[in-house]
Amino acid sequence: MNFAPKILLAALVAGSLFVPSIEQAAAHGTAAVTKTFSGAASWYGQKFNGRRTASGERFNMNDLTAAHRSLPFGTRVRVTNVANGKSVVVRINDRGPFHGNRVIDLSRKAAENVSLLGRGVGRVKLEVLGS
Repeated sequence: MNFAPKILLAALVAGSLFVPSIEQAAAHGTAAVTKTFSGAASWYGQKFNGRRTASGERFNMNDLTAAHRSLPFGTRVRVTNVANGKSVVVRINDRGPFHGNRVIDLSRKAAENVSLLGRGVGRVKLEVLGS
């Protein structure tokens, strides 16, 4: 019997189980950063909760999502509040913000994670994460 193909398949499957997801890599700071920029961030919540986003999914203010004017839907972005160093990884699922020079609009939960709720707007660093 030729076990080589079976062993190779088993090794490939086992190896794929140990490849970290982009979320795991981002949480540990090991995801590749493909682009970095900064600017003002704002957040949106209850008023838009349950409405359809530009991507077609329903907005959930308790998910870690965000709106950006041009990044592709599904892009993962690490958002860091430059005032306190707190960061969160969000998934782009909407378009915006369309107010002033803001670069990103965070869900309520994401804004809470970086302590932007009280101020409403704050300066952030954005790091676009690759796989």
